[in-house]
Amino acid sequence: MPLYETVFIARNDISQQQVDAIVDGITAQIEADGGAVRKREYWGLRSLAYRIKKNRKGHYTLLGLEVRSELLKEIERQLSLNEDVLRLMTLRVESIDEAPSPVLSRKGEDRGERSFRGPKPAGGRFESGRGRRGGEDRPLESADNGAE
Repeated sequence: MPLYETVFIARNDISQQQVDAIVDGITAQIEADGGAVRKREYWGLRSLAYRIKKNRKGHYTLLGLEVRSELLKEIERQLSLNEDVLRLMTLRVESIDEAPSPVLSRKGEDRGERSFRGPKPAGGRFESGRGRRGGEDRPLESADNGAE
């Protein structure tokens, strides 16, 4: 059977359990037909690049499927009719990688890097002192402005 990867985005106002229910329905259909869901990843509630049907965020889910192409077309049709699904993309792949996707592995790394930003610089806003109030360290400006 051919292998596919499907990513779909669900509306942000539904819960994660409702997204899981959509995936469970897909899984039941595929397993009844003799296929298999080899990979299932919930990427979380993420910001969209642009608004889709008045939504700024969406629940992202990746599925690695082993399914006949006729059943895949039917699943895509049902997902496109589902009002909770904003977007859907399916690609045929040679193999399904069992390791976590780059989206999940990057998600864990980002949180650790952002938690510590380093010590604050002492003094004012700039090293030259221009951002300080009072201005006692500011150099005097000349009155001639370069005119001769």
